Amino acid sequence: MEYVKFGHTGMDVSRICLGAMGFGDTEKWLHKWILDEEHSRPIIKKAIELGINFFDTANIYSIGESEKILGRALKDYTKRDDIVLATKVHQTMRPDRPNSGGLSRKEIMTEIDHSLERLGTDYVDLYIVHRWDYHTPIEETMEALHDVVKSGKVRYLGASAMYAWQFQKAQRIAERNGWTKFVSMQNHYNMIYREEEREMIPFCRDEKIAITPYSPLASGRLTRDWSESTHRSETDTIQHSKYDHMMNADRGIVERLAEVANNKGVTRDKIALAWILNKGGIVAPIIGAQKESHLESAAAALDIQLSSDEMHYLEELYVPHPIVGALPDPGSNA
Repeated sequence: MEYVKFGHTGMDVSRICLGAMGFGDTEKWLHKWILDEEHSRPIIKKAIELGINFFDTANIYSIGESEKILGRALKDYTKRDDIVLATKVHQTMRPDRPNSGGLSRKEIMTEIDHSLERLGTDYVDLYIVHRWDYHTPIEETMEALHDVVKSGKVRYLGASAMYAWQFQKAQRIAERNGWTKFVSMQNHYNMIYREEEREMIPFCRDEKIAITPYSPLASGRLTRDWSESTHRSETDTIQHSKYDHMMNADRGIVERLAEVANNKGVTRDKIALAWILNKGGIVAPIIGAQKESHLESAAAALDIQLSSDEMHYLEELYVPHPIVGALPDPGSNA
C-alpha cells in the first residue's frame, strides 16, 4: 500500500479509502444491495490486512447502521490511532422533524455526538459536510465546525459535492475569521463524469486541498460490459439517476476502457482506478467494495502506469455532462 500526506496537512493516508455506504441494513436504507454486518466485517478486515488506513462513512448511511458496523469492526481488527476515520453530516436523520438535517450549529453539535457514540470513539479524524446548506448562513456553519475541532471531537474538516464557488466562499469566510478551514473535497469524479475538472479540481490543486473522489468506478459501470447487469445495477435507483441520461455518450468511453484493459491483461476496474490515481491532486478514491476481491483489485491498481497516449485515448470521447452531486439552489430556477 502507498501512503501520502492528506493535502496540506501532516496526516498520512492510504491511497485507497474504503467507503462504508454499502454496509448497513436494507430495512433502514433505500439501497437494497448493501451488506449486513456479518458480510461487511470480512471486507473491513481485508482492508486493514492490505494496509488501508483510511475509512469513510456518514451518519445517513442506513440511518446510522453503517457507522455502528464500521466502528465495531475497526475496534476488533485494529488500533484506533492507526486509522484515519471520516464521517459526514447534513442529511436528515429524523424525517419530518424540525431541526433535523442541514448544517446549523444545533445540528452539527447534535450529530457529531451521535456519530461518535455509534462509531464507538471519542473523535473522528475527518468530519465532512455532506452537501451545501442553502438555509443556514455559512458563517454559522464554519464557526460551529471550528468549535467542534477545538473541542477535540474532530481533527480535520472536509467537504463534499458542492459548487466550486460555494467551497471557495466557505474557505474564505473561515480564513477571514481565523476559523478552521476545510482540508479535503470528496467530489463526484470518474472517467464518465469529469465536470469537476472545470473549476473544483483546479481550485483544490491550487490550494493543496486533498481530493478524495466518490464513485470512482461510476457505481460499477466502468467494470463491465454495457449489456451486463448486477443486483446493484438493477436495484440502485441513485445509480440510474446519475448515469442513465448520458448512456449513449458514455458507451464509447467504456468500450475504450475495456480495450485498454484487455491490451494490458488486467481487469477494467484497475484501469479506471489507475486513470483516476494518475490525475494530479487525487489523494485517495473512495472504494465501495462489496467483496474482498474488490479491495485486492483496487490495491493492485496502484502498480499500473498509464502512458500519456493511453490517458488521452481514454479521455478523448468525453463530452460535457449535466451536474450530478452538487445540490441546486432551491430558490432558483437553475
